[in-house]
Amino acid sequence: MLSGKTVIVGVTGGIAAYKSVSLVGELKKQGANVHVVMTENAAEFVTPLTFEVRSGNRCIKDMFERNFEYDVKHISLAKAADLIIVAPATANFIAKAAHGIADDMLSTLVLAAKCPKLVAPAMNTAMYENPATQANIKRIKEYGFKVIEPVKGLLACGDEGKGKMPEPDELLQHVLLEIAHEKDMKGLSVLVTAGATQEPIDPVRYITNHSSGKMGFAIAHAAALRGAAVTLISGSAALATPLGVHRIDIRTAAEMHRETTTAAPDADILIKAAAVADFTPVATSDSKIKKKDEVSMSLPLKPTKDILKEIGLNKKEGQIICGFAMETEDLIENAKKKLQAKNLDMICANSLRDEGAGFAGDTNIVTLITKDSVRELGCLSKLDTAHRILDAALDLRKAFEK
Repeated sequence: MLSGKTVIVGVTGGIAAYKSVSLVGELKKQGANVHVVMTENAAEFVTPLTFEVRSGNRCIKDMFERNFEYDVKHISLAKAADLIIVAPATANFIAKAAHGIADDMLSTLVLAAKCPKLVAPAMNTAMYENPATQANIKRIKEYGFKVIEPVKGLLACGDEGKGKMPEPDELLQHVLLEIAHEKDMKGLSVLVTAGATQEPIDPVRYITNHSSGKMGFAIAHAAALRGAAVTLISGSAALATPLGVHRIDIRTAAEMHRETTTAAPDADILIKAAAVADFTPVATSDSKIKKKDEVSMSLPLKPTKDILKEIGLNKKEGQIICGFAMETEDLIENAKKKLQAKNLDMICANSLRDEGAGFAGDTNIVTLITKDSVRELGCLSKLDTAHRILDAALDLRKAFEK
């Protein structure tokens, strides 16, 4: 996702510097060209050689080292960088950045660079909460820096509180959100539904389905990477909220109906990937229903509201609405019927019988169907599938605007 991108990782003198070694490795896995710039104090915690092995580039810490390259290193790196992330960032570094002080290689590079800059503070809780540090953090935000909030936990000094640097995986997500994709959806509002609803029978049991929520979460993640303002309404799904996404958790089909119909009028693009129950019990017991030997049980059901149809029939001008059709037979024919009956712009059809598709896997096989076309995407990762769906939604918007 970062192929062709140059990322500068600034490392300052804190125990969290060891996490930055993993961050560099993760950035390399994503295809980035990674350069590490350390302060003198950072080299007391992790050796420059460690970063050189992980990055494949020479680690820089000396402002005046004789490297026999005919360029001014802090300027050439500043020009080449697509993003700078300083992790960990000490109170001292943040103070320098807030006041334009450039007295070492890292602070000079940051001052010279015009690319996006991320800062991950890591320090003792008292230092972090000190009014001077908070004022400096506020100032660098005003200068355009994005600050990644530290987390609470047991600190190296033995204190417990806010000041720990987030784990490398989370830092990577911040980098990806900034530069992994062109922001071709900036200014658009995207509403995504995902996961399975649960229709209670009693306090212990409920009716649900096998949906994992992975496809809907991938769509929300992809839209956020592309700069959209994303709201994700999620049923049951044991998945982390993608960075940059506003998540609303629901349980039942009725709750999904309420939240979706409330949010839908403000959405430019609405993609309904949730597996909403078609039926719900007529009555729910307030106490656990006991099993009685040799006595059969019937469970009367009633239909739930058809959320997608209601939204499709009431969509605003220019709004793009996409649904999903999971079928076991007559895939294209049934999906086309659903597209027309619910007044959709596009439907994503997939079959449970195709290997590589289905609920819990990391790949999907989707056929994109509009009023004028049928296009098979083939077996792709769910994130790649999500981007193809968003590409198609943007094409529909452009066609409508013409």
